[in-house]
Amino acid sequence: MRRSKLLYLPFWATYAFLYLPILVLVVMSFNSGESAYSYEGFSLKWYGQLLENERVMAGLVNTLIVAAGSTVIATVLGTLLAVGLARYTRSKTLDAFALMPAVLPDLVIAIGLLLFYGLIQLTLGLYSVIIAHGVFAMAFVAAVVRTRLTNSDTSLEEASRDLGAGPVVTFMKITLPQLLPGIVAGALLAFTLSLDEFVIAFFTIGNVEQTLPIVIYSMIRFGVTPEINALAAILLLVSFTAVIAGQRLTKIGESRAQD
Repeated sequence: MRRSKLLYLPFWATYAFLYLPILVLVVMSFNSGESAYSYEGFSLKWYGQLLENERVMAGLVNTLIVAAGSTVIATVLGTLLAVGLARYTRSKTLDAFALMPAVLPDLVIAIGLLLFYGLIQLTLGLYSVIIAHGVFAMAFVAAVVRTRLTNSDTSLEEASRDLGAGPVVTFMKITLPQLLPGIVAGALLAFTLSLDEFVIAFFTIGNVEQTLPIVIYSMIRFGVTPEINALAAILLLVSFTAVIAGQRLTKIGESRAQD
């Protein structure tokens, strides 16, 4: 028993290393003082100042636009990609290429997209980031939806086709409702990934507009303030909520499929 308890030490040490700084950040976001390193009392004033910061609000609006647009692209293309790979192909090579954006370093994707935009002479802006994030998140949506496809009942699709329904009708009436929990979970994951993605956005947005992670990066270059802690705490809450919601929807879909 003593040896088994000692085995938990690396486990808890790893969790403390990962999550203790996040906890400190959240606590310091409620600091009444000007310093980001010494706690002087509880206050919500930094959250109020965020609403008055025009640069932060502009970055937030740009980030929400990019996240919403890229989520739509990633969800539609990722769902179709998952259905195509699971139902119409059995190629491991295609599987590898389809999921490659999920395993490639963000820097490689960012440089590749920047070179591609330059090759086709596309002016950089929010739309270029939306396309880039859509391509990046599409692989994650495809992975989530494909996992849902493995638990779906293919006999219902076969029965639909036997009764005379075409592929489109079968997909809309049978396949899509079964995949809906996985699609929503993938969409939430894509939204979360786009919300706090920095490297790809930094390379593909140009010099006119900025997303919120880029704004935060430019602010912390001159030091961390409680205002930045408050902003990071809000982003943490949004990301945490989206991930938990996605996991819950995936579990609900799996339990319904088993029933």
